Amino acid sequence: MSLADDLANKLAAKVIAHVEKTGDEDIIKIMSQSLGDSSQTLQEAFITSVRVQRAAIRADRQLKARIETYQKTDGPPDGVA
Repeated sequence: MSLADDLANKLAAKVIAHVEKTGDEDIIKIMSQSLGDSSQTLQEAFITSVRVQRAAIRADRQLKARIETYQKTDGPPDGVA
């Protein structure tokens, strides 16, 4: 992993935690613009990392909800194989 990817991943995780806590979605755009002013490479890595991490968070939540549903009903919901 490159230095830019490493830095972007760490920053993206902090920004996502802030968004989760506060609902401040604007911080993603603000940070992206700030990074882009100095390093387009870091900006692109940050944007990619935010997208990937948020997708993983959504998938994890969906999986947890599905597991809970199966545990409550002892099987898949009606009509779901």
